Amino acid sequence: MAKRKRQNAAVSEPAAETVSTKKSKTVDEPKKSKPVDEKPKTTKQTTKAVQAKTETKAKSKTTSDAKKLVEETIQIVAGSYDRVLHGLTASIGPKGDVEFADTFLFNAHASAIRCVAVSPPSPPIPGQTQKVLLASGSTDERIHVYNLSAHPPSKKNKEALLSVAPRPILENPKNRELGTLLHHDSTITALRFPTRSKLLSASDDSTIAITRTRDWSMLSNIKTPKPKAHGRPTGDTAPFGGTPSGVNDFAIHPSMKLMISVSKGERCMRLWNLVTGKKAGVLSFSKEMLREIGESKHASGEARRVTWGTADGADEFAVGFDRDVVVFGMDSVPKCKVMPTTKRVKVHQFAYVTVDEEAGDSLLAVATEDGRVAFFSTKAEDLSKPEPSNEKTQDDRKAPEPSLPVAKFVGYVGGEGVQGRIKDFAVIPSTANKGTLYVVGASSDGKIRLWTVQTEELLEAARNKEAKVEKPAGVLRGTYETHNRVTCLAAFLMLERPEGVEDSEDEAEEEEEDDASESEDEEE
Repeated sequence: MAKRKRQNAAVSEPAAETVSTKKSKTVDEPKKSKPVDEKPKTTKQTTKAVQAKTETKAKSKTTSDAKKLVEETIQIVAGSYDRVLHGLTASIGPKGDVEFADTFLFNAHASAIRCVAVSPPSPPIPGQTQKVLLASGSTDERIHVYNLSAHPPSKKNKEALLSVAPRPILENPKNRELGTLLHHDSTITALRFPTRSKLLSASDDSTIAITRTRDWSMLSNIKTPKPKAHGRPTGDTAPFGGTPSGVNDFAIHPSMKLMISVSKGERCMRLWNLVTGKKAGVLSFSKEMLREIGESKHASGEARRVTWGTADGADEFAVGFDRDVVVFGMDSVPKCKVMPTTKRVKVHQFAYVTVDEEAGDSLLAVATEDGRVAFFSTKAEDLSKPEPSNEKTQDDRKAPEPSLPVAKFVGYVGGEGVQGRIKDFAVIPSTANKGTLYVVGASSDGKIRLWTVQTEELLEAARNKEAKVEKPAGVLRGTYETHNRVTCLAAFLMLERPEGVEDSEDEAEEEEEDDASESEDEEE
């Protein structure tokens, strides 16, 4: 009995202790009542913090989504001094990374390649792929024509080719040569595809040939007059009739009715009526204008390049010289010059870039000797007065003050890290990523670079009237080494592949037969 009493007492003692602990907790509860009263305040603060975090996350998501790009592929064709015609594709990923791959490598000509041009794609046909024509001109007097696929090549055989080649290769059986044109007797200087059905070519033999792409027959041959020999320096060993001659460049108006050409040894440009194929007029460059752009008395004074564009809702054209570009209105009066007087460098290429299609705004992109592609605004409201020059004449007299306005500098790509000049470039607007421009530049050191530029960035810089510091624009996405001295470049944005269509040699052969039958039907 005593043992049982002791056990009951032992059991009852811990039970009492547990009860006392519970009571102690209930007693301590009022002491913790203070933080309990502050709980609703903390909940309000936490809700505000959560809302702020969600807002920042939403903003970060929107900015990250804005930075993401839809995958696109650009076909790049580069001609080189080493007679090589190099084709490669640049695939831009969602994060902006670029993958380069070789598509073709032709030993196209017997001498240096001077110019290349690509045509618009063929019209879409259900169940068939679209094509692009490629033309290359050289100092060997020949024009080679190729057929390129307008769609990205398939990546099925990429892994197999990687095991053999050190660089990625994506071959396309539809990239093939069509033939050779022998329409000229001297170096080919310029090539243009105004439409898919016409090819215009200029040469040092002072002719501009118009070729029909359906059967590659020459429809017309425009002959430009050869310059007269005057002011030749003493000791010149050129033979009789060996004065510099030939067409440097030409530009076709979007209406396809007017053309401008500039030639060697001439301080003028010529207007041509493409409807009749005859000369429409001659516009000579004034001495004052040539002096302002750095073309002195002993310089050639000839225009190197010419192109058409728009500004302020009206057409205009730009004429390029050795170290400057002059913009003319439709009244053939100089509107402005582009390069600033203090930083005048050699100009290699220029083209108009559409920034806002709805408003019709465009900028003039210029490739220079210092490895940049600079953008300028030629609007009337953006023109500024020229800076006074400190140049002197031969008689130690002060040169007259410049009168041509200067275009507004908007931005540039390249510069730092780009060794050497940018010989040629192409600006391609993106179709999937609205407001994005792809700038492809080729340097003489053999490197091809790809930048992306936002149109909003250029428009904001053009609207900012207080900014005087030159700022870079865009982002460098990738660089490709061609190991050749690049002289010219052409590029186009590849189209999406139609559903149910694959790249195969059998399909290419079938399309060749279809094309042959279609051409025979058209000729009949």
